Amino acid sequence: MPQLLALLGGLAFACCQWLIYVYAPEEATLGLIQKIFYIHLPLAWWALISFFTVFLGSIAYLLRRAPGADRLCAAAAEVGVLLSGLALVTGMLWARKSWGVWWTWDPRLTTTLIMWFVYAGYLVLRGLDLPPQRKSLVCAVVGVVAFLDVPLVFISARIWRSIHPAVFAAKGGGLEPEMKMTVIACVLSFGLLWAGLVWLRKCQLDLRARLDALAANADNPAA
Repeated sequence: MPQLLALLGGLAFACCQWLIYVYAPEEATLGLIQKIFYIHLPLAWWALISFFTVFLGSIAYLLRRAPGADRLCAAAAEVGVLLSGLALVTGMLWARKSWGVWWTWDPRLTTTLIMWFVYAGYLVLRGLDLPPQRKSLVCAVVGVVAFLDVPLVFISARIWRSIHPAVFAAKGGGLEPEMKMTVIACVLSFGLLWAGLVWLRKCQLDLRARLDALAANADNPAA
């Protein structure tokens, strides 16, 4: 099932290439470079959803001590760090053409970079050699606290003076209907790919846990 989701997401996104480069009109000011927006936005949104999944999974672990919830957090965090890193890179490519610089300390960019470092540190924590239950408990607490930066990323461009464009503003965000349809299709396609990646990684972690348990039983047959 996860492989099927990832395959469907990849095929759907391949179809989106026609929407991006043929159907959607070219932006008058930025030209062709604007089309990176159709990749950048889904990357950013699904990265935020990944970290929201970490938040929910961390709460579930704190309430029930369910190892499966802990492994879901690990899978979602790995995918989220990957997607948010790619969102930063594609955003820098867009900024170089639009603003004339690779990076500026804009509130949206700064909070996103902080978010990336926070969850990269979370993954480092998961890799430490600690007792499994203690590590899962510490990671769950960090997973809840780390989420504080996620809504800040989303609202930063609204509560502080920001040059980051508002895509879907109250008055429509300035997108042509063809552009809006294209970006929605790309977001949905990335959603299938995201679900497949998280699910597949969760299955891998489940299998590793089973193998570790079997190895522990083989080393301790009396237990």
